[in-house]
Amino acid sequence: PFGDAFVRLIKMLIVPLISTTLIVGVTAMGDPKRLGSLGGLTIGMYLLTTLFAVSLGLGLGTLIRPGVGVNYNPNAVVKVETNAEDKPATGSGTQTNEETTKPVNPDVEAIRKKLGTAKEAGTLTERLLNIIPQNPIAAMAAGDVLPTIFFSLVIGIGILFTGSVADPAKHFFESAAEVVMRVTMLVMELAPIGVFFLMAWVMAVKGWGVLSNMGALAIALYLACAIQIVFVYGGLIVGGVLRLPIMQFFKGIVDAQGVAYSTASSSATLPVTISCAQHKLGIDKSVAGSVLPLGATINMDGTAIYLGLVALFAVQAKGESLDMSQYFMVAMTATLVSIGAAGIPSAGLLLAATVLGVVGVESEEALLVIAFIFPFDRLLDMMRTVTNVSGDLAVACAVAKWEDSLDEGIFRADAELPRKGE
Repeated sequence: PFGDAFVRLIKMLIVPLISTTLIVGVTAMGDPKRLGSLGGLTIGMYLLTTLFAVSLGLGLGTLIRPGVGVNYNPNAVVKVETNAEDKPATGSGTQTNEETTKPVNPDVEAIRKKLGTAKEAGTLTERLLNIIPQNPIAAMAAGDVLPTIFFSLVIGIGILFTGSVADPAKHFFESAAEVVMRVTMLVMELAPIGVFFLMAWVMAVKGWGVLSNMGALAIALYLACAIQIVFVYGGLIVGGVLRLPIMQFFKGIVDAQGVAYSTASSSATLPVTISCAQHKLGIDKSVAGSVLPLGATINMDGTAIYLGLVALFAVQAKGESLDMSQYFMVAMTATLVSIGAAGIPSAGLLLAATVLGVVGVESEEALLVIAFIFPFDRLLDMMRTVTNVSGDLAVACAVAKWEDSLDEGIFRADAELPRKGE
């Protein structure tokens, strides 16, 4: 209950933080022309890092081969309809349908229901239309992040284009954003205690043995995520492109990584992510308030890595392999599907069925693969979330640097002074 209370305190702040920081982030741009450049840079960077991530996951999955020797179908539910004409004729001479049922895997029906609930969200067109809230207040009350982001962006753009007449509204949201951020910092004083209780619960319930059962997949995922964080975000983006001290970047984001690992939710971590960006990395609120909420929704690099690995896991367990065209299809599908992943625990696992279909895994078999992984998914999801949040902050640093909205004095605090000529 103590860990749950901490998570609830953080979730309590998600909607007010997203709405106020996004509005303030847009209005702080001053020039409406910056909307296009900022949005283009942000989305382009997120897509690029996601493509890097899924390629990395596929590469390590090919090397480590986590699915080889795995039997994920020992206790599956499989109902088979058998026509009488396929069997020896009965005395009545009539054809009947009979069902034969194999032993039951208790996780299969739970996964089936989850997948069914996900499908009820509708077609792609319907899901895109649902981003536009008919009732913004109801969307916020329900905690729907995408409609909240859309409405907040529209309000911010409206204030920006209205000009000085809208100054009272602008000042109101600026004050509200400061209040919500102050409350966020107060809640984060409880972070060490909350994280302790969450991790104690995970290990007490799941135990270390959970890793031995899925050891190869866990190793592949953790290794791929670590490479993505250290070399792609730290080495390539922060150190290589931005020419900023890598260690200062990781010192600045460690609080957000800790909360991400314990909650396994990008959305729940968002208040901490924004706080780290502004106060430890020196990212201006106009960038932090617009790039990070968007990243918590569309930047799912850890999920992309995971989807690629799950596809290879299923294929390898069947004793098969992928050709180059299938690798390409998995990479593209995982990149696009991960963008729609909700920032909540185990959301990526429910998207795996889509990627598995690309490599020829039948829907019933995909269900069994997902059910096999499901009991261990929490520990995998925790690392995926750390990757997602780290990527959000790296991209935010890049966009802030290019938009001249990064205070390098704050970023480089306590860092060694650069040598002459650097």
